[in-house]
Amino acid sequence: MKTFTTTAATRLAGRLLMSAIFILAGFNKLGAWDATQAYMDSMGVPGALLPLVILLEIGGGLAVLLGWQARMAAFLLAGFCVVSALIFHADFADPMQSILFMKNLAMAGGLLTLAAAGAGAWSLDARSRSHSGIPEQA
Repeated sequence: MKTFTTTAATRLAGRLLMSAIFILAGFNKLGAWDATQAYMDSMGVPGALLPLVILLEIGGGLAVLLGWQARMAAFLLAGFCVVSALIFHADFADPMQSILFMKNLAMAGGLLTLAAAGAGAWSLDARSRSHSGIPEQA
């Protein structure tokens, strides 16, 4: 039982840490709507996509945090990380952009691991599985 609890707690902590950056970034974009749209436009991304970006960051972040549809949310956020790295952080002459590029790839790697392994026992996904008779994950 101790291993089950440790694994479940570790997965919850991982989901909390992975989701925080997306939730905060989404709310920050809400507070800086015009500036964010202008930045997106300057990088060749239509600013009209901003509502979808915010929805993905906040909605996907909350889904990962709560462990609800976590595999799908993690997969979508991983793709978002890779695409945003390629569009916004591919200036390898700038050391900071190189670091941000690698940060996005590292986050995508963690999210893909979550997509493969699932959210764990302390999640809404596990709760819905237990009500449907499907065995829970550790």
